[in-house]
Amino acid sequence: MTTTSRFVLVAIALAALAACGRSSPEEVETAAVVPVTVEAAATGTLRSAAHVSGFVEPAPGADFVVTAPASARIVEMPKAEGDVVRTGDLLVRFEIPSLAADTASKRAEIDRANARLQNARSGQARAKDLFDRGVGARKDLEDADRELADAEAALGEAKANLTASSTLEGRAVVRATFDGLVAKRSHNPGDLVEPGSPDPILRVLDPRRLEVAAEVQFADVANVKPGAAARIRVGTADPLPAKVVSLAAAVDPATGAAPVRLRFDRPARLPAGTPVQVEIETEVHENVVLVPVAAVIREGGEAVVFVAAGDKAERRAVEAGLTDGEHVEITKGVKAGELVITKGMNGLPDDTKISTEPAGKEGEKDKEKDKDQDKDKAKEKPAPDEKGKAPGAGRK
Repeated sequence: MTTTSRFVLVAIALAALAACGRSSPEEVETAAVVPVTVEAAATGTLRSAAHVSGFVEPAPGADFVVTAPASARIVEMPKAEGDVVRTGDLLVRFEIPSLAADTASKRAEIDRANARLQNARSGQARAKDLFDRGVGARKDLEDADRELADAEAALGEAKANLTASSTLEGRAVVRATFDGLVAKRSHNPGDLVEPGSPDPILRVLDPRRLEVAAEVQFADVANVKPGAAARIRVGTADPLPAKVVSLAAAVDPATGAAPVRLRFDRPARLPAGTPVQVEIETEVHENVVLVPVAAVIREGGEAVVFVAAGDKAERRAVEAGLTDGEHVEITKGVKAGELVITKGMNGLPDDTKISTEPAGKEGEKDKEKDKDQDKDKAKEKPAPDEKGKAPGAGRK
């Protein structure tokens, strides 16, 4: 072997040794430590809820709308909007000429029916007497009996008509049927009004008996039960506790929702018609394993959680159950007390080395960083001279 060949072999051997001494790119990447935020899985109670919108409405029997029984003129109307109303208080007095005339007509019909009945009785007595003496025909007696029966029926009908007319005339005076407040006044004394709901006159509500009317979507109908706990939210105020009192048995085909009514646990000082947000409790799972929503990664149809196993991240497929928007129930794959990664796990390979930090420490670090930056700025700021002015102040 020549000297040149030996030199080449030595160079190749040295190069091979140098290559063996270097780590592969994968080994360098794997050796890197990834900082993550962790939080311990806990045992607790999870409640799922149906979220719907609704309006405050008076309960059945707590809403009284006054309307005219017929075309009329308002004679008296002492209550104004916002006034307190007691049971039996006068609300509206109508003047209804047609009802007065109709009642007088019905009384006249009774007088005529009484006169006819008296004549029928007299005629029937004469016909019977003649028939008994053998000088009267049976047909005359039968006609007299028929006339008497017709006269009695006519009198009964006339009395019924008078009762109906008197009842209608009695509606000319309207009084409160419960304690409440005047919510709306649409007319004043002297106004001419038409009968029926198209022309309401006065509305009285009982503010102690208010409910919420809402609609539950089809997907949640099976999980909403009468008696279920609920929370009513109005703007940013604290939620008001309530309960479901009724749920319609049928779903509206046009909206795909079923009407539901909720009753406040205690009287609510809310005006009727107030829009509210409703949270109805649908399911309650107690003593279940809970992890933050941020810890669960959805990969297609699979739920994945990264667990801090010592100094490495362990990828686990889990079975997720209920969620309340903040926590997720884990029915399989994670035990209470294990540290789940809530930040820094995206794109993290399994078995990666990690450095852990409890949740909530990031904010403290940011505050400390801001304090350090403020200190640095204060150091950089020029100190004032003996006259209280910064160096260079007042120079041109």
